[in-house]
Amino acid sequence: MKTIETALKQKMEAVRGNQYFDDLAEAMLKDIAEHTRLVEFQRGDVLFWEGDPCEGLFIIQYGSAKIFRISPQGRQYIVRILQEGDTFAEVPAFDQGTSPVNVEALETCRVWIIDKNKLQELVRQHPSFAQKVLVNFGRMLRGMVRMVSEMAFYQVTHRLARLIDAELPQDKSAHWTQEQLAARLGTVREVVARSLKEMERSGAIKMEDRRIHIVDREIFDQWIMPN
Repeated sequence: MKTIETALKQKMEAVRGNQYFDDLAEAMLKDIAEHTRLVEFQRGDVLFWEGDPCEGLFIIQYGSAKIFRISPQGRQYIVRILQEGDTFAEVPAFDQGTSPVNVEALETCRVWIIDKNKLQELVRQHPSFAQKVLVNFGRMLRGMVRMVSEMAFYQVTHRLARLIDAELPQDKSAHWTQEQLAARLGTVREVVARSLKEMERSGAIKMEDRRIHIVDREIFDQWIMPN
């Protein structure tokens, strides 16, 4: 990990482009930028561990990372894959608690870190900013409710088919890693691998060069909406 020297103007542009700060006054953006730093991590670096005190709000400038938890048996569960522009560590940044997850760099990445004390000061002093935080937290909660509902009502193979159907490009093929699919579905890579093989054996899809192709729409639709 190393800190990257960055001009104030660049920091302001980064802050302005984030969903928490995009409509703030210039003076407020400047104030926040003065409490923002850019840090570089290499592949395999852990940005923070579960239980660590929180430094602040994190925003991916470029690169990717994974949010994960580890079971009591030592099994890793990927919660989310983070890409350029994604924001994370909101919960400990605003509730002043410790981190509930672990985050590891998947490649060289640079991350903006906005000091938590400045964020908490903004919440206390600017009701409009506090309202924006609540709106974003509400969006996150709704997303979690949708994920829990999918997990409760559909088996992994059916959820995987629904995800493929929702996001498959127009050329009818997609290229995702099994870890990315697992993160989207709230499961683990091994389960996704079994589900893909199950759909492939049924004749619904075909896997080529780790790309997913729908080869029989009628069979595939049966996976989307099981009887």
